[in-house]
Amino acid sequence: MERIYTIGYSPHAPASFIRLLAAHGIMVVADVRSNPYSKYKPQFNREDISTALAQAGIGYVFLGGQCGARPEDRSCYVDDVVSYERLATHPEFQKGMSRLREGMMRCKIALMCAEKDPISCHRMILVSRQLSQSSGTDVGHILEDGTCEQNSHAERRLLRLFDLGDEELPGFGRSFQQRLAEAYRRQAALIAYREREEEAEIAEARHG
Repeated sequence: MERIYTIGYSPHAPASFIRLLAAHGIMVVADVRSNPYSKYKPQFNREDISTALAQAGIGYVFLGGQCGARPEDRSCYVDDVVSYERLATHPEFQKGMSRLREGMMRCKIALMCAEKDPISCHRMILVSRQLSQSSGTDVGHILEDGTCEQNSHAERRLLRLFDLGDEELPGFGRSFQQRLAEAYRRQAALIAYREREEEAEIAEARHG
């Protein structure tokens, strides 16, 4: 079975981040940020983190143009909010999925984004979900303490977040998979990129 990992850099300095990658045998980091720069952690800007990774013998590839959560194509937006459902079927996103699947056959890859908790990030709610559903990819999320959470466990946390029941039990009126799809949909609606919010932040910064 194909396997891929994910990791969020926000709790880390580059040194601790790289130690975790090495501990899990990661060979290549796939950066899935649409904008590979950080105002709060500039050490993780594209040029800086790729250099640090190279010095540690770990490869870096930028996939934010294909697997990022802020697409340029307006067809992926509904009322100025990114639709993960639309984005998942976009040709560029599918190219990114193909690149990841091909890469997994050659080396151990970790998807990198900022958020500490995978259920708060598109690396799980969009990218990992599509890999798992389309090709049965096994996903492991490297957490802040170095443990690796199986995607199925993260999904159960997602179900509990919305009080949808995290077991294959009767009495909820819908199957486990139907409830899980609902949890994914609701979380996507919460974390999806909103252009209007960014515009408001820019305006506040200008006139603050």
